[in-house]
Amino acid sequence: MKKLLLCLLGAGALASAAFAGTEYSGKEMKQVAPPPCPEWYADREFNVSLWGTYAFVGHDWVDDRYIEANHAWGGGVDFKYFFMRYIGVGIEGWAVDANQKREDIFVDFSDGIFQRSFHSERNAIGAVLGTLTLRYPIPCTRFAPYIFGGAGGIFGGGQRPINKAFTEPGEGFDIVQTVGHTNSEARAIGQVGGGIEIRFTPHIGWVSDFSWNIVDGPQNNFGMVRTGVNFAF
Repeated sequence: MKKLLLCLLGAGALASAAFAGTEYSGKEMKQVAPPPCPEWYADREFNVSLWGTYAFVGHDWVDDRYIEANHAWGGGVDFKYFFMRYIGVGIEGWAVDANQKREDIFVDFSDGIFQRSFHSERNAIGAVLGTLTLRYPIPCTRFAPYIFGGAGGIFGGGQRPINKAFTEPGEGFDIVQTVGHTNSEARAIGQVGGGIEIRFTPHIGWVSDFSWNIVDGPQNNFGMVRTGVNFAF
């Protein structure tokens, strides 16, 4: 009788263990799907960016032939439409306040005089460009690095000295003197650059980038750093 009771108890214990093991295994196999990542960037969106900018010339200001200053500060705006998640087209415009240096010379060949001086004039320089932007929103993050290029027109710079020859009695045309400067010139401009955007919300972000700007003509190129806020709709 005792042996029978022990056998029954043992069988019951084994059955309980087996049942418990099956239940535990079932719980282990059950998977809970992770929550989806938040979407910080849309497949199609319209962007408006407002930014401050700092421009610096690729040569010393004495040699630069368009901005004619070592650096300039200003601001701008651009409008972009991303018709795909990674590709957008747009238009940008900016203006900077340049403290330009104007060269004046006085040369008297017969008397061996050569004088060169500079005076400053503040002048607004601006540009309007069409742009193409390629971006890559990093999955499950707020970050989107991008590269861009553009082409358009720049205006407000490129003034050159007007030098004229004068005569002295009995010495002929032996004096050359600066009598003024030309008006500003509009030139073609191209740019290439790259940067990054950080989204605080799906509709507000911060952008920072650098571009190299190539202006038609020699010794005209300059770099530009921009940073500001972007609104996405």
